[in-house]
Amino acid sequence: MAIGYVALVLHAHLPFVRHPESDYVLEEEWLYEAITETYIPLLRVFEGLKRDGIDFKLTMSLTPPLVSMLQDPLLQERYDKHLSQLQKLAHLEIGHNEHNGHICYLAQHYTDEFADARRIWESYDGNLIKAFKQYLDSNNLEIVTCGATHGYFPLIKMHPQAVWAQIQVACEHYAETFGQPAKGIWLPECAYYEGLERMLADAGLRYFLMDGHGLLYARPRPRFGTYAPIFTETGVAAFGRDHESSQQVWSSEVGYPGDPAYREFYKDLGWEAEYEYIKPFVMPNGQRKNVGIKYHKITSRGAGLGDKELYDPYWAREKAAEHAGNFAFNREQQVQHLAGIMGRAPLVVSPYDAELFGHWWYEGPWFIDYLFRKSWFDQSAFEMTHLADYLRANPQQQVCRPSQSSWGYKGFHEYWLNATNAWIYPHLHKAAERAIALAAREPADTLEWRALNQAARELLLAQSSDWAFIMRTGTMVPYAERRTRSHLMRFTKLHDDITSGEIDSGWLEKVEQIDNIFPNINYQVYRPL
Repeated sequence: MAIGYVALVLHAHLPFVRHPESDYVLEEEWLYEAITETYIPLLRVFEGLKRDGIDFKLTMSLTPPLVSMLQDPLLQERYDKHLSQLQKLAHLEIGHNEHNGHICYLAQHYTDEFADARRIWESYDGNLIKAFKQYLDSNNLEIVTCGATHGYFPLIKMHPQAVWAQIQVACEHYAETFGQPAKGIWLPECAYYEGLERMLADAGLRYFLMDGHGLLYARPRPRFGTYAPIFTETGVAAFGRDHESSQQVWSSEVGYPGDPAYREFYKDLGWEAEYEYIKPFVMPNGQRKNVGIKYHKITSRGAGLGDKELYDPYWAREKAAEHAGNFAFNREQQVQHLAGIMGRAPLVVSPYDAELFGHWWYEGPWFIDYLFRKSWFDQSAFEMTHLADYLRANPQQQVCRPSQSSWGYKGFHEYWLNATNAWIYPHLHKAAERAIALAAREPADTLEWRALNQAARELLLAQSSDWAFIMRTGTMVPYAERRTRSHLMRFTKLHDDITSGEIDSGWLEKVEQIDNIFPNINYQVYRPL
C-alpha cells in the first residue's frame, strides 16, 4: 500500500498568435516549436505508457488560447508545412555530413524523430486536441482550464467583471472543446487574491493551483503545509506547489536540465550552418533563426558556445533515466518522512511549465516517461495521482483562507507590474469599464451584436499576461507592445463605432477573421455580477 501521493502537473500555454493577414510571422513559430518539441513528444510518452499497461495519472492545463490555436485550420496547415521543412532539412543533413559520422548519426536521429512526429500528427488529422481528449476520457489525464487569455487576475480585479469574464469564457470554451465541464483551473501565473474563490465556485470549478507560500500563509495556518490541499470557505480546494520537487526539475543551476550530457539549447544549426546552404530554411527575408536541429551538448558550466562537444542522444537518454530514478527516490524519502510526521498520506504537488519538457529541456519527455515507469514498477511508497482523483478519494480537508501570491519573482505581482509594463494597466482598466457599459446594451441588429462580441474578444486578448511578461524579460518587446496596442485600439474603435451607431462592417469582418478566438463568446459576460 502506498503511504503518499505525487501529482505531476504541467501547464501548457502559449499566447494567441495567429496572423492570417501575413504569410510569415516569426512569433507563430512559438506554436510550431512547442508542437514538435513538447506536445507531440508528450503524446508519444502517453502512447507508450498505455501500450505497456501503465495506468499513468497526470494533471495538465491546456489554456484556451493554446486549444484555439491547436484547433485552427490555418495554423494546422502552416504547421504541416513547417514540419515538412524540418523533415527536408534533416534528410539533407544526412547527405551533407556523410563524412562526419557523429553528425550524420545525429541527423539520422532527427530524421527519425520528425518522421514519428509526422506519424502522430497525421494519425489525429492534425488536431492534437483529439489526442489529449482521448487520455482525458480514459482518466489518465486530468485536463484543467486557465484564464480565457491568461489574464493576470490580481491586476485586473479593480473591475470584478473583468476577472469573471476571464473565468467564465474559459469554462464555456472548455465545455465546448471537451464535452464536459472543467473541474479545476490553473490560475494564470498561479496569481491569487483573496475572494477569487467565490467566482471560481460560481463558475462550477472545484479546485485551483497556487504557489506554495499562498497556502503556507493561509489563515489559519494549514496543519499539513503544502502536503495536503485546503478547502476555501466556498468549498473550492486549493493545491500548493511543493518547492523541493519543483526546484529539482526547473532550476538550470541546481536542477537536472543543466547536466553536461543534455542538449545545448542555444547552439542551433540555423545560426551555425553556411549561409547559402541554410538560407531556404530561415526567415523569408533571409534573416537567420533557430531551426530546431542542434548538434551539441551543454558540456560544462564554463564552456562557451564555441567550446561545446557533440551531443549523443543515447547517453542523454541514459542520464534522463538516471535523473528520473533520482527524482522517484527523493519522492520516496520525502513521502516516508512526511507520512511519519503527518500521520496521514502526504501529497506532493509538482507543477511546471509544460514547454520546459522538450522545448527548453530536450530530454524532459524522456524523463517523464522513465518517471512514470519507475514509479509504477520500482517502488511502492507513493502513488502517482492527478488532482481530480485525489480529491475524489480525499473529500475532507482543512478549511482556510489562502494568502495573496503568485509563482513569479519574489512571489507576488512585481514581474507583471513594473517600470517596463505599468503603462498598460490604465488602458486595460478603462477598456474594462467600457466593456461593462457595453454589456448593458441590447443590440439593434446582427451587426451590432457581432461588434459587441468582437469588442469582448479584443479586451480579453489585450489582457494576456504574456505581453507584460515579455516586456519585463526584454525579449520580443516590440511584438508584445504592438499586440497590446493593437487590441486596445481595435477595442476602442469598436466601442466608439457602437456608441455612435456607425459600425464599419468591412473593417469588422477583417478583425473577426484575424482575432477569431472564442467564436461563441457573448459580450454580456461583462454584465455586473
